[in-house]
Amino acid sequence: MSRWDFVGRTDELNRLLSAVGGQEGRGLLFSGSAGVGKSRLLREGVAALPTDRYAIWSVAASATTAALPFGGLVQVLPAAQPQGLSPAGILRWAVDVLQEQAAGRPIVLAIDDAHLLDPPSAALVHLIARSENATVLGTLRNGEQIPLPIRALWTDDLVDLVELGPLGPSETTGLLAAILGGPVDAGSSERLFRLSAGNPLLLRELVLAASGGDELSRRYGIWKWTGRLELAPSLTDLIDTRIGQLTPGVRAVVELVAFGEPLGLQLLEQAVDPADVEIAEERGLIAMVHDDRRLNVRLAHPLYGEVMRRHCPVSRTRRLQATLAGLLERVGKRRRDDLLRVAVWRLDSGTAQDPALLLDAAAQAFGRYDVPLATRLARAALDGEGGSDAAELLATILMFGDRPEEAIEVLDQVAGAIQDDRRRGRWLTARGMVSYWGLSRESTVEEIAARGAELTDAADQARVRAFEAIMRLHRLDIEAAVRLAQTVLDRPAAPMAARELARCTLAHLQAAQGQYRRSATAIARVEAEAAYWRGDMPYLQLAMELARGTRLALSGDLAGIDAIVADEFADLAGAGDFRLGTGYLAILQAYAARLRGRGDEALKTSLGACAVLATSRVYAGLAHAERAQAAALRGDADHAAEAMAEADRTHAPGMAVLYPWLEQARGAVHAVAGDLPAAVKHLCALADRLREDGLAGHELLVLLDLVRFDQAAAAVGPTCTDGGRRTVAQRLAELSEQVDGVLPPLVARYARATLDGGPDELLAVADGFAARELIVYAAEATAMALHRMGRSRAGATGPARERLADLLRRCDEVSTPALRLLRPTLTEREWEIGRLAADGVTSRAIAERLFLSTRTVENHLQRIYSKLGVAGRAELRAALRSMPGHDGGDPA
Repeated sequence: MSRWDFVGRTDELNRLLSAVGGQEGRGLLFSGSAGVGKSRLLREGVAALPTDRYAIWSVAASATTAALPFGGLVQVLPAAQPQGLSPAGILRWAVDVLQEQAAGRPIVLAIDDAHLLDPPSAALVHLIARSENATVLGTLRNGEQIPLPIRALWTDDLVDLVELGPLGPSETTGLLAAILGGPVDAGSSERLFRLSAGNPLLLRELVLAASGGDELSRRYGIWKWTGRLELAPSLTDLIDTRIGQLTPGVRAVVELVAFGEPLGLQLLEQAVDPADVEIAEERGLIAMVHDDRRLNVRLAHPLYGEVMRRHCPVSRTRRLQATLAGLLERVGKRRRDDLLRVAVWRLDSGTAQDPALLLDAAAQAFGRYDVPLATRLARAALDGEGGSDAAELLATILMFGDRPEEAIEVLDQVAGAIQDDRRRGRWLTARGMVSYWGLSRESTVEEIAARGAELTDAADQARVRAFEAIMRLHRLDIEAAVRLAQTVLDRPAAPMAARELARCTLAHLQAAQGQYRRSATAIARVEAEAAYWRGDMPYLQLAMELARGTRLALSGDLAGIDAIVADEFADLAGAGDFRLGTGYLAILQAYAARLRGRGDEALKTSLGACAVLATSRVYAGLAHAERAQAAALRGDADHAAEAMAEADRTHAPGMAVLYPWLEQARGAVHAVAGDLPAAVKHLCALADRLREDGLAGHELLVLLDLVRFDQAAAAVGPTCTDGGRRTVAQRLAELSEQVDGVLPPLVARYARATLDGGPDELLAVADGFAARELIVYAAEATAMALHRMGRSRAGATGPARERLADLLRRCDEVSTPALRLLRPTLTEREWEIGRLAADGVTSRAIAERLFLSTRTVENHLQRIYSKLGVAGRAELRAALRSMPGHDGGDPA
């Protein structure tokens, strides 16, 4: 970890290189804050310049040489200077020396920290910049005094001055992956980006500190940061230097903001002298941020808060937090977050005396999916005599924090104190949820049904029945699930949360059955009522997302998946460590990437889902199944088999409703291992089971895989009888009438085209898939069209090959059975000759280069044309480009 890879800054690096080789003749200076990466960018740019074309001098100015005449350029100029020359003469002599050493090559002078140059050196740099064959590059630190000759470089239009900003989120993620040698999970990357504010130097110190303190761990190849921040001494010293010495008044301002940000300016000025607030802002310690009509105060850098909080004595910390709580209570808790903030300050300051406040705040934190904070507040409420309500909430939160055993203990401790049906009903559902999903006890369904029947209030019964309904759906008691859910919806006394949970149960089933319109309508209604159920049952969001995600995935609506992955829930779940939410959304994101042919992204994202869900069994099997699919897409049979085994090991029995996804992945694992007959046999049995269960939406996609795998196998030998293929096509035609959307008719058309359609029909199907961004299916259909053209329309494949090449350019690491088996095989010598011929090299020139006879080259070319089904050189380039997976790559 001693040297970080250079990541990002592509535009800035290209601009630097263009400044040297461009026509305008101007140099380039990068300015920015300390640690933003100016020096590294300059070094990388200079290192990329060819030394045979340019005379390059690199200089690192420093404070130690700033007082010495020409000290800044001591690495460039000769040690002995001529005597008796005037200052102007010395400058002229220095320029002549550099021109002589350049020996006619253009001069490139790169100065790091040019603001530290001594006056003579700065004057010499300005004089060199005026030379016709010289370019000055350099860096400047913001806030420093700049020598007048250096400032004149851009005022005289000799150089461009460019502000180098911090790294963006994606660049930070790339840098983290480069230094750690593997991808970092999204939540960890976002937190490290926020703390470092995109500053590479601060990011480096954070990673070094986390690595040294074992706060970084790797699982399934994904790095995850615990979130604990142990600041290394070097990092603390760096931040201390930036903060500098503070007067007591300014320190009070910075400390209050450190513990209370974002803090309203009016609120802050009630506790401190406004003049000290101005000083803190002038020194760059705090910043003003507009939030609607309120002017908030934040620290200028997130790490300032970390250092200030660590340096603050415990007694003063508690006093500051109590002061903040008192200030907000006096003006009134006007905003949504004010209740939560007061509760946290009261808890941390030891002045929390109202368990109702803590309980309300815990519910609000859980409603925002902040599991760690909600856990702390709910536990404090329980310890403060919050009773069974606090126990129920704490147990629910612990369940979603992957601590089900602890959750059961909390619930059992208060079981004897429950006196009324309302609390008993809530206790039953909380315990049932923990027992069924947290501990995978399938007997919970019958237990909750029996205990729920003892309740006398209709509203309490409805809540229990709604939970029983979704449990029965998850274990595939479909008829009972529908009956219970409909009973809840038909009961006027049913609470809003119970009704919407029942509606989610039906919406999920409707999606699996291919009734996408009904499912979408139900989900939209649940979402419209969110304000009424989120406070009571925030985890209902997960049931809604499962129903919506199932609908989007089965209908092939990748844009819809993009939308929910980018929704507010995804951000809240990631920030609050709501792992079931972030894990499930990552599975959907990997699914969409896979169908778009982005194998690398699909595998990375599915690995991230596996890492997030490693301690939870609810969606763990589904995550590993998607990982198996992603590995199969890339042609990695060993990885796919390992992921499938892990899916079987981690799949929860109570999540039987997910079996179609796992079993479909198993078919892909058979196929990538080269056993297409086994894949076809397995998928045929799976399709029969899905038909029996009435899950037509899943059945459609399984039959699509059957079409894909069987058409690939048919290229090398029969695997399925003609009658079997016609049965699949006939069933798909039936499903196109039963399943909603545009995908079912397209899939049915695909099956017919592979059975007895011509190349044009297959290409039309490919266009339909491509229009929905289903690039893998589009590429396979195009490859099948080319395969048929090769038999019947030799010489007319050029446009189709161009289309396949264009589709494959949108993919990465894609190696499906259809694309492998439908692609002709060329020998290494044929690839070599084919690429040269595609680049326009004549047969005679190829023969001379490869030490062959011209006749031998022509014979090779004829074999290549025959294998590829092309007429000659004119179609060769497109034909080679449409053949992915060869080490030779694109002939272009």
